[in-house]
Amino acid sequence: MSSTVTAPRTQSPAPARPRARLGWRLRFGVLSLIWGFSFLLIKVGTGGYAPFQVTLGRLVFGTAVLAAAMAVKREKLPRGARLWGHVAVAAFFLNALPFSLFAYSELTIPSTLAGICNATSPLWGMALSLVALSEDRPTRVRVAGLGLGFLGVLTVLGAWQGFHGLDATGTAMALLASLSYPVGWIYVRRTLAGTGNSHLSMTGAQLLLATLQLALVAPLFTSIPTHLSFVPLLAIAALGALGTGLAVLIQYGLVAEVGPTTAQMVTYFIPVIATAAGVAILGESLRWTTPVGAVIVLAGAALTQVRRRGA
Repeated sequence: MSSTVTAPRTQSPAPARPRARLGWRLRFGVLSLIWGFSFLLIKVGTGGYAPFQVTLGRLVFGTAVLAAAMAVKREKLPRGARLWGHVAVAAFFLNALPFSLFAYSELTIPSTLAGICNATSPLWGMALSLVALSEDRPTRVRVAGLGLGFLGVLTVLGAWQGFHGLDATGTAMALLASLSYPVGWIYVRRTLAGTGNSHLSMTGAQLLLATLQLALVAPLFTSIPTHLSFVPLLAIAALGALGTGLAVLIQYGLVAEVGPTTAQMVTYFIPVIATAAGVAILGESLRWTTPVGAVIVLAGAALTQVRRRGA
């Protein structure tokens, strides 16, 4: 969910401040690792199960973690049919659709490329906000960042070589998955901001509805596995419990403590970790265009987040 709540500030003794900063930095690093390794886990999961099954399993385990957190904090699900209708749309664009597209994409493209495609979300968000959010005025720096970022995408894909060696369908799915996130964020910003419900409650409802959506779709396109593959199943469990459930809890804790701008910087570490994991653990090949293009993409994405002074 894109709407955030800033935790109230409390005065604390000076000696405790360095420890607090170390605390959030440690959690920031853990979140980067979890989301960076998610693309490797997707690849391993699809080695034993169909993409829709991987996504359904991911959502089931992620929802279980959120349900446990809600039980501990005695949080209740939000009420209101209209609100649940909006949450269902958010669940589709922020969870069900992108999770499924990434799972399908990794049948034919490396996890490294999927991780880099994920880094284009700020670029898509910038482009969409110019159309959908009238209050989000562009600046020359942000527009330049948009152009630079998509130049980086073309570099990653090796456009001047005719996209040689890349699966067009899988790459398109990964890019569409990254586009789905800002579509969902903009929808949430327009329809669910200021509902009065906690982030934990709203996210729990969102993951629950995304799970129900996949529970309806998966049986239509897949059959029940004849045998259980242990390692892929373990990867799916980790993907859901850590990459979806725990990661969301860490993310909102960071937003409350250090603000959304700092917390969002995790986006720029994900492709680096995804690439390192794919190459070191899965033995995926790496052309020079991939890291060079990724750096350009991240630079462009960073520029799109620059705001006017005083904004």
